[in-house]
Amino acid sequence: MPYSVAKGISFTTAGIVGYLLYKYWTFKNNEPSLGEVIRYAFANFLALGINILVNHLVLSHWPRAVFAALIIATSITGLFTFVGLKWWVFRKKEGCFRWWQWFPWRYLVRKAARAQGFLDPIKLLSQLQNFAQPSEVAAPTELIRSGVVFHARGLINSLAIQHNLDWVWPYWVECQYDPQNDAFIPRSFSITQINLTHRNWTALGVPGGSEYPLVDPRGLLTPFYDSWSIDVWIIPDEGLPLIPSRCPNVSQKMLMDDNLCVITESNFGQLKLQLKAQVIESAQAPVCQLKVTGSASNKANLVVSLRPYNPEGISFIHSINLVESSLGWQINKENLIYFDKPPDKCVFSEYHQGDVYRHLISEENDQAVSCKVGMATAAAIYRLEAGQAQVITISVPLTKNKINKADGGDLTSQEAWQESLQGVCVLQIPDEHFQFLYQAAIHTMILHSPKEVYPGPFIYKRFWFRDAAFILYALLCVGLKQRVHRALDCFRARQTAQGYFLSQEGEWDSNGEALWIMGQYCEMTGNIPPAEWKESIIKGGRWICKKRLSNNPLSPHSGLLPSGFSAEHLGPNDFYYWDDFWAVAGLKAAAFLCMANKDTDEAVNFEEESNSILESINQSLKTVEERLIRPAIPASPYRRMDTGAIGSMVASYPLRVFGPSDPRVLDTANFLMEKNLVHGGFFHDMTHSGINPYLTLHLAQVLLRAGDPRYFALMTAVAKLASSTGQWPESIHPRTGGGCMGDGQHVWAAAEWVLMIRNCFVREENEGLILCSGIPQVWLDKKQVMSLGWAPTSFGDIQISIKPQDDEGVLIEWHGQWFKKEPIIDIQLPGFKKVRITPATSSLELKVEANSDRSSYSTL
Repeated sequence: MPYSVAKGISFTTAGIVGYLLYKYWTFKNNEPSLGEVIRYAFANFLALGINILVNHLVLSHWPRAVFAALIIATSITGLFTFVGLKWWVFRKKEGCFRWWQWFPWRYLVRKAARAQGFLDPIKLLSQLQNFAQPSEVAAPTELIRSGVVFHARGLINSLAIQHNLDWVWPYWVECQYDPQNDAFIPRSFSITQINLTHRNWTALGVPGGSEYPLVDPRGLLTPFYDSWSIDVWIIPDEGLPLIPSRCPNVSQKMLMDDNLCVITESNFGQLKLQLKAQVIESAQAPVCQLKVTGSASNKANLVVSLRPYNPEGISFIHSINLVESSLGWQINKENLIYFDKPPDKCVFSEYHQGDVYRHLISEENDQAVSCKVGMATAAAIYRLEAGQAQVITISVPLTKNKINKADGGDLTSQEAWQESLQGVCVLQIPDEHFQFLYQAAIHTMILHSPKEVYPGPFIYKRFWFRDAAFILYALLCVGLKQRVHRALDCFRARQTAQGYFLSQEGEWDSNGEALWIMGQYCEMTGNIPPAEWKESIIKGGRWICKKRLSNNPLSPHSGLLPSGFSAEHLGPNDFYYWDDFWAVAGLKAAAFLCMANKDTDEAVNFEEESNSILESINQSLKTVEERLIRPAIPASPYRRMDTGAIGSMVASYPLRVFGPSDPRVLDTANFLMEKNLVHGGFFHDMTHSGINPYLTLHLAQVLLRAGDPRYFALMTAVAKLASSTGQWPESIHPRTGGGCMGDGQHVWAAAEWVLMIRNCFVREENEGLILCSGIPQVWLDKKQVMSLGWAPTSFGDIQISIKPQDDEGVLIEWHGQWFKKEPIIDIQLPGFKKVRITPATSSLELKVEANSDRSSYSTL
């Protein structure tokens, strides 16, 4: 056999065995990766070629030097293989660019920057890092990427809007650029201009679908993710027009009867406009439908306009074409809009001609327009006769370029909503607004949990374990157990081989959150963990154990998790107690789950490790108390008390790591209540710089658990902050009342509202249930029956009813479907004596005592 052929066979055989040895022993890279296999194969083919070539060259010069050729070829190939495998094939994320250390890039960057008159970027970055604790990840790549995209949009906005203010713009622009408006922001030297005052929108859709058309507060409809929008105006022959984004008299509501729809009504003098937006058909073939009803007392035009923007700013339109019979438009040679009747006239405009709004009286009846800038606009004009309403139905297929009716096996939108709401915990209270917000919140959570869970329909349409833990917990508490199971089944796909539940690099809370919500699911359903979860649970728990810091040398952060990035916006990278409390709860959940799987050794190990971290936290807090001269819990061992301390409240709610009356928790809550309330809600100074509905409810939960009646004032403040469609943005501008940060529809906030209502009726504490501790006197005074059920708990499902009596007494009834024995049940209705229920009892009538003050209740 020729030497070259023999060499090739032996080399290939060795390569297959070598892959396993290199991967799992030499480089200890346990990450599964198809790309790694492809790189390995390619590197070995190159090495094979080098080996054969060197072997052939040596033998061609010295035919008898077989042994020498073998040594030379093997040596050269071995060197090439090692370098290629270490720095390319099996590269680790933290080491993939280590070769830059050999290159004088710092010198070159400094020299280039100074030559152009810029600050030294290396020195600047180094200085910025001094504000934070040293950490593995300075800032997650995902966050940097989203920030770049966000501000790139802001840069485009600054170039497109401020010198084109004669255009019709979305509501936030009309407000934020108006110097007479509370939302006005001077633009000065800001190179990016973004929506900071009215970040509000409401998503529509079908349960199980992935497309979320958005409706802004003035009815502007954005059918696709980050796309162009549809606006509607009424232009009278004489007098001022009705343009919703400029109109002061606009109302909006959300209907949840058989489908999810948003109705926006605008009135200006004798001009009336109603827009009804919804998604119809099935999740597999959804269609966004906008029903337009316009009327005027005198002759006017009803204008349906295509706009190159959405609630975030510019979204390019490069081309618009009329479809056959003028029954719609095709946008950017891709998406289609259909009208149910042809317009009387269509008008188009490109950027340099100005907004189509300025060309509505044009006699030209164009067929198409193209715009290099990406700011093409169009208008379909319908004649309005005096006193006669005109109704136009606009349809936008969301998945295909034509409208397809749902197949026989697909559920329609109405059927999908009906099916998704089956078994939901039913609430009955005498406050119609609170009741509406509860219903809206459940619809919001269902819509945004097609499989994985999204905390928002727009800029937060992605997955985080942090948000998912709270949203799934709320879904559990309203009885949607199967939906939660489906989402939890996706967790394993986001776990690395080392056990890290990864949604964003550099965040150390995710493993605790993932394990905690898996534990909650099994507790509240009575199910043992599915077999396919077992390995994921063990790896996730072990990751926490390995990640925590050593107890030596002794320091305020000894035994805690490393310094990390806080996407909860608690401040610069630091040793956040938020991460540590989640680690404690996550390991306790892992112990519970392992014990359910009869894995006693792992359960004992995780329980011991959880207690050890808790002891490290307690030791750390002792040093903090000495430094601050108060027991409150700051965001980290090295921080003073500020709004970042809101993260430390997780020790009470929802984790219950500390008791309800722990002085450290109560002192922290008092600090936040005294220093950080604006308009009755929690104002977070860091990044959010607004009133946070979901964090306000976190604080309310802590107060409720402690028996402090101030919880209800916080609930009331959050209810007032909701939009008319029952939604909350992540953070709210204290003057405009509009969103100022994050997604304009924050699903986590919706989840918190549901959890708050549920805990007012029933909540777990220690080894039992507490009923009615959050029922306010104002509800009792209305003398109406209140009820909640069936509500899942850690002990089984419960149904509760509260019936005020004529004699000022209250009859409380409950029924439980317990997993095992009946739990301890305490009735703690404010204004009445606390009562521990005798087992096998299902009702209790509370009487007002002669000298009792029903308005008083123990405070912090």
